[in-house]
Amino acid sequence: MAKKTSKTSPSDKATIHDQKLHRGAGGELHQFAEDGMPVLTTAQGGPVSDDQNTLRLGARGPALIDDFHFREKIFHFDHERIPERVVHARGYGAHGYFETYESLAAYTRADLFQRPGEKTPAFVRFSTVAGSKGSSDLARDVRGFAVKLYTQQGNWDLVGNNIPVFFIQDAIKFPDVIHSVKPEPDKEFPQAQSAHDNFWDFITLTPESMHMIMWVMSDRAIPRSFRFMEGFGVHTFRFVNAADESTFVKFHWKPKLGLQSVAWNEAVKINGADPDFHRRDLWQSIQSGAFPEWELCVQLFDQDFADTFDFDILDPTKLIPEEILPVKPIGRLVLDRMPENFFAETEQVAFMTQNVPPGIDFSNDPLLQGRNFSYLDTQLKRLGGPNFTHLPINAPKCPFHNFQQDGHMAMRNPVGRVNYQPNSWNQGPRESPVQGYRHFPAEEQGPKVRLRPESFADHYSQARQFYISQTSPEQRHIAAALIFELSKVETPVIRERMVSHLLNIDETLASKVGHALGFKSMPKPADAAMPTRQDLEPSPALSIIERGPKRFEGRKLGILVSDGTDAAVFKALLAEITEQKATFEVIAPKIGGVTLSDGNWIEAHQMIDGGPSVLYDAVALLPSAEGTGDLLKEATARDFVADAFVHCKFIGYVETALPLMQKAGIADSLDEGVIALGAAKDVTAFIKALGKLRVWGREPSVKLN
Repeated sequence: MAKKTSKTSPSDKATIHDQKLHRGAGGELHQFAEDGMPVLTTAQGGPVSDDQNTLRLGARGPALIDDFHFREKIFHFDHERIPERVVHARGYGAHGYFETYESLAAYTRADLFQRPGEKTPAFVRFSTVAGSKGSSDLARDVRGFAVKLYTQQGNWDLVGNNIPVFFIQDAIKFPDVIHSVKPEPDKEFPQAQSAHDNFWDFITLTPESMHMIMWVMSDRAIPRSFRFMEGFGVHTFRFVNAADESTFVKFHWKPKLGLQSVAWNEAVKINGADPDFHRRDLWQSIQSGAFPEWELCVQLFDQDFADTFDFDILDPTKLIPEEILPVKPIGRLVLDRMPENFFAETEQVAFMTQNVPPGIDFSNDPLLQGRNFSYLDTQLKRLGGPNFTHLPINAPKCPFHNFQQDGHMAMRNPVGRVNYQPNSWNQGPRESPVQGYRHFPAEEQGPKVRLRPESFADHYSQARQFYISQTSPEQRHIAAALIFELSKVETPVIRERMVSHLLNIDETLASKVGHALGFKSMPKPADAAMPTRQDLEPSPALSIIERGPKRFEGRKLGILVSDGTDAAVFKALLAEITEQKATFEVIAPKIGGVTLSDGNWIEAHQMIDGGPSVLYDAVALLPSAEGTGDLLKEATARDFVADAFVHCKFIGYVETALPLMQKAGIADSLDEGVIALGAAKDVTAFIKALGKLRVWGREPSVKLN
């Protein structure tokens, strides 16, 4: 168990602004059937005593299968949608491979980690969580990062997100958090948004969500590309070696091209200009041969570390800072092939956390335990029966044999007389104690209880640590996101309740949000199960800007041209962009293209009405004097320049573009990110500067948010 921090005296009651609740042993909040409120029951009418905790063997023990309330609740949730996924409905996938760096035999007997250079086929599906299949790519949301590795010991599904923690500590609350963020059931909106009363009502009554809320309100929730985001296994797992020795492990996917997100104002405009922005980006990258790549890194630790770490390693709302426990790269994931049919592969792929090969095992994380129980059921519902493993995208690529038969859409059945074992016909597969999966023989004991461990009760300290680990621009974005989201909440007391939680995270942040929401006075801080620790050091690894790229590789430059554009400058830009392994698109007044100053004709990728600057990481303004005169008549040309400046992007320009910059209102506000392209050496300096991606020092003056 994690080392206990100092805490206030245990109390049966807690006050969260306007709400009087009861607090459990792990700091979670309960609402009891008091003051005439009806008693919560199962679908069979049985009264429910605890809707916050699954039944388990002791407070930190494994979940128990005889928890009929949890089974009914999660099964009903799994079956709420057909055929679209209940969550992660909007997704996009690609094929590739995983390559192991070195043997990990000392830690795990998993076959794919035994031989350096071993390549394992892979399929990856990225997704948003809350929105439907028809929603847009750049909603503020968690991104799913699900990886299926077709190992020689069966499929391994590492079903993670781009955020290393989650909203809830116990899987019994999963239906509630998803119900709260989905469109409100009486009016069926808003779609793919958390900016509404139901979500924030739930969150403000669930303090364990505060760490996750800091992540979701940060730029992590609006990534520039799937290629530029991290992935996390979220939970603590176990590696188990051939001697049945266990090592705890947390999984991290680190993008080769670094981290990058967009600004909120930019995300809104991208959704209007190209709602398939992330899908198109992945497709174009792979089709062009610029294969996305991530390193799989692990944090490895033993029971002694777990016992002395400040927080409980079973708590899915907590992480282990990389500065305390550095990550170890163990392999790389490369995506190099798009599906041949979206439905057959990306839609029908079925991920399940329970799919692990020998040598990888589970911890008693109560959220992971529930996910293991739920995912099989939801695939049975969504894909129509137990034979979804017969679909090529889900079938193992290693030899497999069993006696499962019949059912809907069975594409293979046992052949011959025998469909059972043991049998005396000397036919069919047999179990193998040597090669088969062996669970780690952890010793477990305790009473059968619905009880959350006290070591889960600190809800604010890591939320604070995340916030103070962000750079100044990132902190501004978190505040702006909270202000925007809460401004959409129609019930004032819910807004006040959230600010009461923020007071336990950072008083300056709370004050900024409260002031922007028009509070005449600040609420009292929410009652905390444990006081917020002030001694946790910032973790630079939690910042996107601190972990950003050093080069423009993999990014895209938008080049605005017209008839008569200087051919020398244009060709110099293309040469430098190619050298940087970046891409470009030409934007012109008409889609047909333009004639350069040397008489050569070039084709345009976009016309100015359909290629706004939000689609690019930086822009170059190369219109001729005559072309600029024509562009001055186009509102979209003015917006192209103004948006690039407001979104803190680098802008290269030729002198003939100055009237357009004047029209956009930026000619008198030029800074180090607006670079004149008068000669070839200027082009080199401009492209080199693009590695910084944004000029965040410009942001306060343009009031981006």
